[in-house]
Amino acid sequence: MRFSSVSVASVASVDAPHRVSSAELEGRLSPLLRRLGLAPGMIASLSGVQSRRYWDEGVQPSDAAAMAGAQALREAGVSPDRIGVLVSTSVCRDFVEPSVASVVHRALGLSPRCRNFDVGNACLGFLDGMELVAAMIERGSIDHGLVVDGEGSRYAVEKTIERLNATGDARAFGEEFATLTLGSGGAAMVLSRSDLAPSGHPFRGGVSLAGTEWNHLCRGQADRMVTDGQRLLTAGLELATRTFALAREELGWDPELLDEVVIHQVSRQHTDKFGQVLGIAPEKIHAIFPEFGNVGPASVPMALAKAAEFGRLRPGMRVALMGIGSGLNCAMAEVVW
Repeated sequence: MRFSSVSVASVASVDAPHRVSSAELEGRLSPLLRRLGLAPGMIASLSGVQSRRYWDEGVQPSDAAAMAGAQALREAGVSPDRIGVLVSTSVCRDFVEPSVASVVHRALGLSPRCRNFDVGNACLGFLDGMELVAAMIERGSIDHGLVVDGEGSRYAVEKTIERLNATGDARAFGEEFATLTLGSGGAAMVLSRSDLAPSGHPFRGGVSLAGTEWNHLCRGQADRMVTDGQRLLTAGLELATRTFALAREELGWDPELLDEVVIHQVSRQHTDKFGQVLGIAPEKIHAIFPEFGNVGPASVPMALAKAAEFGRLRPGMRVALMGIGSGLNCAMAEVVW
């Protein structure tokens, strides 16, 4: 889908306050590691994740999403009563119902006329939320929309450590290893009609492809995620290759023409392989996974916000946003900075 009148007015990220190193997690996993005869340093060496973040006890996904949303509204200079739609894309949830969006809507003081709902698509939720809001702006339904995401990994990681220490074997450790790389964070983006955001960044549009024959390779619950890591990587990269070919056709992409590439970051192996198969130079990818781990759908907007914060983005740069989500689905989009 292509857009001609939609801009990113702001993108914001909020870091969870407690840094938890991979070495700390391994200390808590010592019963399992001794049983399996594994040396320390496994998590960092295999994934490249040196640390991840935790929220304070009791912080809900809606709290993180609301913090990021408030920051994005301030940075965009858009008052809450002008937001026409709020989309929450969090994998983590406060409750089965009501929606996370309804809690964030109340916390931010948005208008009763502001539609609010959740969109769930694993780690692609935020990119899908962007496209939904942009489509509403493009057809003239609203002037401004807000996409938010709040993720918290503490519960899933702690329950996984508890389970692996009690009954885990080598197979369980392999299947649940990815859970140990999960991080926490919040992110938000204000999308606006371009003429109402003169300092905004044009959102050109995006493409997506489904590979749902692989929906069994990663399945998660609140306290457990089971992943066939190698097959997931192989199938995901094949789907990404086909999606990039579609982006060449519809968005005019070429690795040499993209100035910055912001991807959903899972691990060092995933990030490196992703760049290699698409022909993207490593220096075009700002890595956040070593310090923040895999933050699910918040990963892309967090990486984008941090790339801007670090001065990597300059006016006119073509910025690619990319992700692969369990299912499998792959989405790619472009913002001109």
